[in-house]
Amino acid sequence: MQNVAGVAAVIPAAGVGSRMGLSEPKQYLQLAGKTVLEHSVAAVTSDARVQAVYIAIAAGDQRMASLTFNSHCDIHFVQGGNSRAASVLAGVKQAQIDGFAAVVVHDAARPCLQLDELSAVITAGLAHADGAILALPLADTVKRARGDDSGPPNSIATSVARDNLWRALTPQVFSTDRLCQALEQLGVDNASITDEASAIELLGGHPLLVQGRQTNIKITQPGDEQLAALYLTTLFKEPTCV
Repeated sequence: MQNVAGVAAVIPAAGVGSRMGLSEPKQYLQLAGKTVLEHSVAAVTSDARVQAVYIAIAAGDQRMASLTFNSHCDIHFVQGGNSRAASVLAGVKQAQIDGFAAVVVHDAARPCLQLDELSAVITAGLAHADGAILALPLADTVKRARGDDSGPPNSIATSVARDNLWRALTPQVFSTDRLCQALEQLGVDNASITDEASAIELLGGHPLLVQGRQTNIKITQPGDEQLAALYLTTLFKEPTCV
C-alpha cells in the first residue's frame, strides 16, 4: 500500500569525498558541534511531510553507530554502491518497499538547507509529474577552457552565455516509482547521470526548477567546511524534525 501522505528522504553517504583530501569522508567532519551528516539529516527532516530517512552508507562503515539523529523521524540504513546513482537507488528501492510514494534526495554534504527551501521544493515536486529540484540561476560569467592542443588547457576558449542556465542543488523531489524506474532503466553506472534530475531528463522528463539560496552550499572543496560552519553558527537556527 502506498503512503501517499508521507515522503521519505534519501541521503547517499557512501562516498569518500576525495576532493577534500581528508583522512575520513567529509560527511563525518565536525561542524558546530555535530557532524555534517547529522546537520544534513536534521535539515532535510525539518518539514513534517518527511517521515523517514534512508541513508546509504559504504559496506563496513562503523562511524554511523556513534552518530545521534532526531528520534522523531525513522532512520534507516541501506548499503550504498560504487556510484552516487547506485547509493540513491538503494535508498529509493527501500523507500518504495516501505510504501512511500515520493522521495526527497539530499546530499549528505549539504548541512545548510533551510526549511523554506525544503518546503518549497517538496510542494513543487509533489504537484508536478516530473518532480522538482532546488537550483540557482547562474550569476557569474562562465568560461569554457580549451580542450585541445592549441594552447594551455587552463586558458579560455570562449565565454558561455548564461541565459537560462541554472546550477542544480539538492533536495530533489520525485515520485518513488518514477525515479526508481529511471535509475534501473538507465543503469547506475551511466556517466550521463550526474544527479537524480538528469535521470528523469534522459527519459524525456522536465523537472521543475525551484530557486534555492546561495547558503545551501555543498561541502566539496577545502574551505567549504569553514563557510558552512559560519552559516550554521551565525546565520541559522538549526531546524528539528517535527
